[in-house]
Amino acid sequence: MLLSLLLICPICDAFEATGNRIAVIGSVDHGDREARFLRTYSGRVTLIHVGNARSAAADRALRDAGVALIECNLGDLEIESDRLALRTCDGLRFFDVFYAALGCTPRTRLAADLGASLDESGTLRVNIHQQTSVPGIYAAGDNVRGLNQVVVAAAEAAVAATDIHNQLRAGEDSSSD
Repeated sequence: MLLSLLLICPICDAFEATGNRIAVIGSVDHGDREARFLRTYSGRVTLIHVGNARSAAADRALRDAGVALIECNLGDLEIESDRLALRTCDGLRFFDVFYAALGCTPRTRLAADLGASLDESGTLRVNIHQQTSVPGIYAAGDNVRGLNQVVVAAAEAAVAATDIHNQLRAGEDSSSD
């Protein structure tokens, strides 16, 4: 039962949380975005902020979006009676669903060292065929822009594989002349 309470992808499964008490565990940018997104599924969304200090403007924007805010440490989260709970100064606070919005760090150093171009968020720039700025180097998944989802990464890899195949075939055809 516990696994169904801690979720990662609101794109995939937020519909199932419609109307529930939703807690988003995250920090300012990513956590705030996920909490606002989930607000479209429930009027009872709380961001459990576990990152660095927040600005008053970020707090106000969250409140204006109808999202409650609790600042705490990850150590304040507990498992009690097969449920996830947050220990506050007022006692335990239970939620129906928790979403982890802690972000990810793209591992792009090797490609960057080979000369591949990065965007402002540190992910690899790719063309429509998933090829980086270095011919012959392709990238997919969390290392490029977009949704950090397995299905997206698989689709990007399929696009890259098709282009690689076509490039190899084109090379075979020109060498046979």
